[in-house]
Amino acid sequence: MRYPNLFHPFAPGRRHFFQTAAASALAVAPLAGAGQPEPNVLGPLPGYSPQIGTLVSEMLWMRRAVLGAAKGLAQNQLDFLLDSKANTIGALLLHLAATEKLYQLNTFDRVSMHDLQKNSAFAQWDVPMELGQEARDQIKGHNLDYYLEILHDTRERTLAEFRKRDDSWLMAVDQTWMWGPTNNLCKWFHVCEHESHHTGQISMLKSRLPGARPENG
Repeated sequence: MRYPNLFHPFAPGRRHFFQTAAASALAVAPLAGAGQPEPNVLGPLPGYSPQIGTLVSEMLWMRRAVLGAAKGLAQNQLDFLLDSKANTIGALLLHLAATEKLYQLNTFDRVSMHDLQKNSAFAQWDVPMELGQEARDQIKGHNLDYYLEILHDTRERTLAEFRKRDDSWLMAVDQTWMWGPTNNLCKWFHVCEHESHHTGQISMLKSRLPGARPENG
């Protein structure tokens, strides 16, 4: 299990793709209706404590970027492998769900990173979590709805659990975390930041798909 290296938010070589993510989020952001928060006005949301609601608004904004990047992709595009060391877009989407599941187990179910490998609830997520050759071999043959449903169901559990908790829980510090003392806000903000990182990768892979149009500027 090599999860610590995968998760460090300041690992060398990580690039941020804010412009791409922002454009994707805006492209698929739904129009706000009566009583529906404006998608680009981040802040507290009904049904959540103030700081959890603000975090949720950020996570929803970033998720729109993910969905925008993947929108309309066919199965062969989701399975496209750029080279022998790359990940497919489908594997990256499943990786995002696996990451969220890991943080659910840790912050909601109190499963330590040390115990995660032997936890049966995470066994099915190990391959998409690690990515690499096993993911290249195993994660293929699914249409976009397959990945979107898994992302949706995983996120629904996160939101339901957030509704049960308050800002004191969000600020509680885990003194045993692998980066050093880390609160739940930092852990879940990393889930959001992690999606930003991989949305940039997805956008890059889309630009390399056979028949993809050259990007302007």
